[in-house]
Amino acid sequence: MWIFVDALAPAGPAWDFWQAATRSARSATRGDHDEFATLLPAQGDPWVKVQEVRSGGGIHLDLDVPDPLAAAEDVVAAGAGEVFRYADGGCVILRSPGGFVFCLTRWDGAAAQARAGEPDLLDQLCLDLPAASYEVECAFWGRLLGADPVRGSLPEFRAVPRASHLPVRILLQRKDSGDGPVTGHVDFACADRQATRRAHEGLGAAYRGSGPHWTVMRAPGGQTYCLTDRDPETGTLRA
Repeated sequence: MWIFVDALAPAGPAWDFWQAATRSARSATRGDHDEFATLLPAQGDPWVKVQEVRSGGGIHLDLDVPDPLAAAEDVVAAGAGEVFRYADGGCVILRSPGGFVFCLTRWDGAAAQARAGEPDLLDQLCLDLPAASYEVECAFWGRLLGADPVRGSLPEFRAVPRASHLPVRILLQRKDSGDGPVTGHVDFACADRQATRRAHEGLGAAYRGSGPHWTVMRAPGGQTYCLTDRDPETGTLRA
């Protein structure tokens, strides 16, 4: 599973922030317009990529599978809509029933993730779900990832249990709005939420607000994200 940060051009300042915030190195750029790069952790395989886009921006998810075309048939049967498929069969772009864009991409062997000893870790995608599509989306993502979502710390949250070999957990949040498209944001698990906030503010992020177990921030590229009290090693909320 890959978290993709889509930043509006010119994306250099946004890329610099996410690279620094994740304490990563950055790969060489690739793509017809040098629009893609991978953030390389000090240990283990990467799971975060950045993309420069001309419109929109935000977050999307890539799911690695052995055969994207075959997997797309199953995902469409589960309720997704196909948007585009590349001629080489290496990537299929889809939308969830509520409209969240994600991709099926060909797995290249990535599996190892280092979590121990990190002060914070970008390891969660939170899907912000209008109330009208909440139950449908919960059922869809549970079927797609092979695990029933479980209730979170508050009744408006459910989480799809993360298999140990996967670097990203999916959190499902019911919003007050009744309809509209599904959006998403990323979350950091933090050993010390206030210390991570100070570090991110030093990198150019802005504080937006706080909840019982989270702090809302805005990245220099415009993305809203959260710092949470989850344990960076386990990815779950500390008791």
